[in-house]
Amino acid sequence: MKTQETNHDLYEYDAQIKKQEDISLICGVDEAGRGPLAGDVFAAAVILGDAKIEGINDSKKLTAKKRDLLYDEIIAKADCYCIARATVDEIEHINILRAAMLAMKRAVEGLEKTPQLVLVDGNTSPDLSVKLKCVVKGDALSANIAAASVLAKVSRDRYMEEMAQKYPQYLFEKHKGYGTKLHYAKLDEYGPSEIHRPSFLRKYNEHKADR
Repeated sequence: MKTQETNHDLYEYDAQIKKQEDISLICGVDEAGRGPLAGDVFAAAVILGDAKIEGINDSKKLTAKKRDLLYDEIIAKADCYCIARATVDEIEHINILRAAMLAMKRAVEGLEKTPQLVLVDGNTSPDLSVKLKCVVKGDALSANIAAASVLAKVSRDRYMEEMAQKYPQYLFEKHKGYGTKLHYAKLDEYGPSEIHRPSFLRKYNEHKADR
């Protein structure tokens, strides 16, 4: 019952935005992978349109199995969507925040339709030519942002599972590149790979040098 109520509230939020702005086409955008020590940062943009997907919520509140099921349903039912990324090289060149915004920009600009309003999760927005609104904790408020959070999270997790096959020694499938005890242990053992973010390892390297 709680899931159904949450689902209703998320759609109600989007309906209120449409009513206030007197528009019909809104898009949600969110990113995944700002915090990890390795791998690209992903973003997704979703225009749900009239689609109603039961159980949709902030991806962090869902199990991996539930996210996978919702991913398939969002892909099948959304009016349109786009998943994009910014690379490790781009993260290192422009910093992680700008890289996340770049991934968001690519996701929105890759949509088949141009939204009248883009709802961006968080308090920082990408450089877009369309009207946008930042929504703090938007993935727990807006159905369109929640849908984007699921697509971004699942896409990045699957990418890290692919990287686990390429670099099996780091066990990326277990920690998805985040700074867990296991991940640091593997860094101690093998050193960084090509997909590790050097700027994210500075404190680790300084600490290691002091040992």
